[in-house]
Amino acid sequence: MDQYWSVTQQLLTGFGENCLLFGVTLLFALPLGLLISLGSMSRFKPLKAVCRIFVWIIRGTPLMLQLFVVYYIPPLLSDGSFKFSDRMTAAMIAFIINYAAYFSEIYRGGIEAIPRGQYEAGYVLGMTKSQIFFKVVLLQVVKRIIPPMSNEIITLVKDTSLARVIAVGEILKNAEQFTKQGLIWPIFYTGAFFLLFCGVLTLLFRFIERKLDYYKG
Repeated sequence: MDQYWSVTQQLLTGFGENCLLFGVTLLFALPLGLLISLGSMSRFKPLKAVCRIFVWIIRGTPLMLQLFVVYYIPPLLSDGSFKFSDRMTAAMIAFIINYAAYFSEIYRGGIEAIPRGQYEAGYVLGMTKSQIFFKVVLLQVVKRIIPPMSNEIITLVKDTSLARVIAVGEILKNAEQFTKQGLIWPIFYTGAFFLLFCGVLTLLFRFIERKLDYYKG
């Protein structure tokens, strides 16, 4: 029993790192993704090209590779003068960049799915472009993007385990320490933490979807 509580305590400490990475990624990637999506739909062609190339590169390369690039490339380019003092900071930057690119495409799909007639109706009513977006378009976009956004956010929960490749002490890395002692069950025990977290998020998103069912547009 003492061994069980010792393992649980260490895994909980690691899972705290996963939760921190998850929370910070969402906090910054959601608004950054919106900015990138607006840039990718901009009429200013250079900005549009830069945003779309950025999204293409990030979506086309593995997150694990991006973690390596963010953590190892800056010290190499600066001859060691710049180095992340905290591996978690490097992981956060890589995750924010990666998920902002994915979120931007979800935003873009939701915004472009709104019929042009609604914009034209807003102009006829004398509304400004910003008023149309925030008072007419935004609520419809939120309704449309909840399902794909929920999938990405649940994927983010599981992807936080990739931070171990740059030695961030997340739950899976902590569980691996016990395999060196001949204990296998802590590896499978980590699954309970992820299942519980994803289960709570699934219920939360179902609740949000039900709340938005009043709007059928």
